[in-house]
Amino acid sequence: MKKLFVFVSVFFAPAALFAQAAEGAAEAGSGVKYVAAAVAVGLACIAGGIAVGQIGAAAMGAMSENAEISGKAMPFVGLAEGICLWGFLVALLILIL
Repeated sequence: MKKLFVFVSVFFAPAALFAQAAEGAAEAGSGVKYVAAAVAVGLACIAGGIAVGQIGAAAMGAMSENAEISGKAMPFVGLAEGICLWGFLVALLILIL
């Protein structure tokens, strides 16, 4: 019986003592989601900008040689811009959930 009391007091008493501290820690950790959302949007927009710059430069070079290619190059620029949209959607989901 004494071993059971020691077991309970050693393993469950600290949880009761620090339960209030854990609630404060959860409130302090709520700002992490804002940082995560900012990183998601920031990295997605930086990557999208780099992709649009490289694809746009290549498309302009191809269009200077053959003007008929312009219709085929624009969807690729749109796909690169979609990276920014996905970053925004991920950030929105982080903030909502």
